Amino acid sequence: MRSQLIEGQDARGVREVVGSIEPLTGLGSYQSFLKEVTRLIADRGDAPVPFAVIVLDLDGFMPIRDLFGNTVGDDILRQAAMRLRAAIGDVSIIARVGMDDFAVLQPMISSEEAMAERARMLIEVLCPPYEVGERTVQLSASAGCSLFSSKEETAELLLGKAETSLYHAKRSGRRSVLVYTREMDEAAKRRIRIEQALRQAVAEGEVEPHFQPIVDLPSRRVVGFEALARWTDSELGLVPPCVFIPIAEEIGIIGQLTVLLLRKAAETARDWPQHLFLSFNLTPSQLMDRNTGPQILSTLEKTGFDPKRLEIEITETGLLGDPASAARTIEHLRSMGIRVSLDDFGTGQSSLGRLRDFRFDKLKIDRAFVASLLEDRPSEHIIRAILAMCDGLGIDVIAEGIEEEAQAEKLVSFGCKGGQGFLFGTPSDATATLGHLQAGCL
Repeated sequence: MRSQLIEGQDARGVREVVGSIEPLTGLGSYQSFLKEVTRLIADRGDAPVPFAVIVLDLDGFMPIRDLFGNTVGDDILRQAAMRLRAAIGDVSIIARVGMDDFAVLQPMISSEEAMAERARMLIEVLCPPYEVGERTVQLSASAGCSLFSSKEETAELLLGKAETSLYHAKRSGRRSVLVYTREMDEAAKRRIRIEQALRQAVAEGEVEPHFQPIVDLPSRRVVGFEALARWTDSELGLVPPCVFIPIAEEIGIIGQLTVLLLRKAAETARDWPQHLFLSFNLTPSQLMDRNTGPQILSTLEKTGFDPKRLEIEITETGLLGDPASAARTIEHLRSMGIRVSLDDFGTGQSSLGRLRDFRFDKLKIDRAFVASLLEDRPSEHIIRAILAMCDGLGIDVIAEGIEEEAQAEKLVSFGCKGGQGFLFGTPSDATATLGHLQAGCL
């Protein structure tokens, strides 16, 4: 992140830092902001009096800019800057940080509680709709905060702490406010280690697919396997996919990781009995990428794996960012003979509308409904409704997360034909999976 800032005094009495004024918003430079914070640290160094640094980020700005263009994005940033400058106190400093981030220096705030309260107030300032031409755009914001308390701290360190807390706030959900803690710093350092190790692991082909069986529920016969990414680092140990997959997306190597995993999974599945299919997951960002379809086809051609034996799983979340791009990717995959499955159904947004707008071959009922099936009547009714709807639409159904025999029996009584879960097998590596198949254990 990089700040832009101002010095001096405008008509409202807001102090501005001299030089390097950024023309879009009228705010100035990152370096000027650091100089002002450094000056304040020096003023209070002998008997440190706390002050606050707050960094705010516009939630959802980048998809809006990508959808409507740079002109709309610039207009939103100008309006956001004006709102913040009108809201801060006479002795406070406002800065633009990076693309859609703003930093605020609050010299008169001396407690974490007051700092967090001020951050929440500034978020409320940024949340009302933005008028952009003839349309209205709704955004929210998140904030990270750090409090100066020791003369040993530097401007770079204080801003870095605020940015670290902002990172964690963004991961907590929209309109979140978090104050820096040492634990956040440790988490940030661990993330950097994971990022560096992941780059190397992908480059050297160290991430492996494991395979979980999918069964025909009435007969319990294995009909396919879902490939699940697994990574064990020599120093970090086992890193869960819920940790390293989002990092791969953020640092731009998800395409390389996908090709690596699909190649390994296809080479393994090629030796299975021909009636078994391979199920493979795509992330939301890959649905937006025009290269996804060609990459998958190229990988299948190189491995000699029949596209008709491949099922691609996507989530509802992946359909929301850019529905038109998602639709193109889905149709491209289906045109190759690849089947497309909607994963985690019932937990995303606009579920029924997505079934109308997109063509799916299969739907997977989220494990949350299966887990509560035996004691929760609403979950039972929801599952029954999903099955009836899919029967009418001609879509196959798999229930995920089956761990108990009673759950499986009840699903069969409802007419559910597909199942997956620990009851039928945990994810195993390629060698173990092939061994089970050859021994007739699956």
